[in-house]
Amino acid sequence: MKSSNSAALTFLLFAATTFAADQPVGITAQQPYLDVMHEGKLVRIQRDPDSFAQIEPDFAMTSRPCPPYCIQPMHLAPGVETVGELELLAYLQKITRGDDGILVIDSREADWLVRSGIIPGAIHLPWERLHPGHAKPDAIAEIVELDFGASRDGPLWNFEHARTLVFYCNGPWCGQSPTNIRQLLVLGYPAHKLKWYRGGMQVWKSFGLTTAPWRKR
Repeated sequence: MKSSNSAALTFLLFAATTFAADQPVGITAQQPYLDVMHEGKLVRIQRDPDSFAQIEPDFAMTSRPCPPYCIQPMHLAPGVETVGELELLAYLQKITRGDDGILVIDSREADWLVRSGIIPGAIHLPWERLHPGHAKPDAIAEIVELDFGASRDGPLWNFEHARTLVFYCNGPWCGQSPTNIRQLLVLGYPAHKLKWYRGGMQVWKSFGLTTAPWRKR
C-alpha cells in the first residue's frame, strides 16, 4: 500500500513539473513581453521562460545590516507615487514611443550595475551626483537643468517643463533613490513629477525580468 501511494505521489510531482515547464511565462496574461529602446537599440523585456529559475545570490539575502540597509516605507512623501513593475513598464513604453518628458533613473553605485545590469530603457545617474554631501551645488543644478529640464532665474527654480523622474535602486532595503527623491523635493521639484519604483532590482530580478549589461564608462 505504501509503495502504491509513493508511486502515485511521484507521478503527480512529475506531472506537475511537466505541466509547469510547458507553460508560457508572460508579464501578464495579455502581455508576453515589451520591446523598449535602450542605448539606441530595441531590447525585449520578458520574464525568464524557465519556470524553475531562481534569483541570483546578490538578491537572495534576507537580512542586511540596518542601518544603513533598512526597510523603506511604502510612501516616501505626500504626492510622490510609488509604482510597481507594470507601471514602470508603461513609463518605459512611453519613452520608447518618443515621450522625452520621462526619465527612468537607476541611482545605484556603478559596481552594482556591473554585477547585475540595468533595467532596459533606464539611464544611470549615481545617487552621489545629486547628494550635496558628495557633489557641488553647481554640479547638482546642472543636472536638474540640463538633464531634468527645469529652468531657473537666479535662485528660483521653474519646474513647469521639468521631466517626470522614475527612480529605482536595489530594492525595498535600499536608501539611494529615496535619498535623491527627498533632496529634489527640498529643491522644490514637484512631488507629482517624482515616482519611485520601490521594488527596485530586488523585485525585478525576483520576477525573472530582463536586464541589460552595463559597463563602466
